[in-house]
Amino acid sequence: MLDIYSISKTFNPGTVNQKKALQNVTLHLKDGDFATIIGSNGAGKSTLFNAITGSFFVDEGQIFLDGENITYQKEYVRSRVIGHLFQDPLKGTAPHMTIEENIALAYLRASRNRHAFFSHINAADKKRFQEYLSLLNMGLEDRMKQPVGLLSGGQRQALTLLMATMVTPKILLLDEHTAALDPATAEQVLKLTKDIIEERNITCLMVTHNMHQALELGNRTLMMDSGNIILDVSGKERENMTVDDLLEQFKENAGKQLDNDRILMSK
Repeated sequence: MLDIYSISKTFNPGTVNQKKALQNVTLHLKDGDFATIIGSNGAGKSTLFNAITGSFFVDEGQIFLDGENITYQKEYVRSRVIGHLFQDPLKGTAPHMTIEENIALAYLRASRNRHAFFSHINAADKKRFQEYLSLLNMGLEDRMKQPVGLLSGGQRQALTLLMATMVTPKILLLDEHTAALDPATAEQVLKLTKDIIEERNITCLMVTHNMHQALELGNRTLMMDSGNIILDVSGKERENMTVDDLLEQFKENAGKQLDNDRILMSK
């Protein structure tokens, strides 16, 4: 489903602020793969996501999604088939628009019909929106006319997840999407995430700072450091791996100890 071949990206080249954010990264995800990514700040996790979504064009390499070369495809075109959730619950929704209006925009943007964005939402669509909202168990189906800005962070993140998957995306990118939520709400949103991914068999990449989540969720675990993927583990090897094993693998492959306090605290 996703094939990345030796992509590299350097920001501010030739200046004192030069930063090699991605260095010859190669990654292949099969249809239905759910891979977690862990690494320190600056390892290249979010940069990898932005390369996939088209926030910038890579300097070298190629990116294919479902067999289509999207390396130089515009971001708004990719957004029709790529779901993307951020750490900040305020991103991904328009606060002054109603819940119904936000869902309608997401639904029309992701529709496979090229003229869908210029269409109108009918009564059947609104009923479908209510049914989707009821899956969240947050009572939002009865608040369709309320501005999204009145919702809590957890409610907005759950709504964003629903909007990103209402039309099943080819790939779903989750960039620490529960990190800013309180523990109880984070657990609720994470469970909803797992249920949607499993039910729709969505190909997914999820960044996390929680080492237990990195080993327990999905079917693959990736570790990044200095713009490189230094570990890609799955199958029996992953099933038998502990958090201590993961730390040891990082030390062996990166040539240094993992020193990110937030990750280590999750141990």
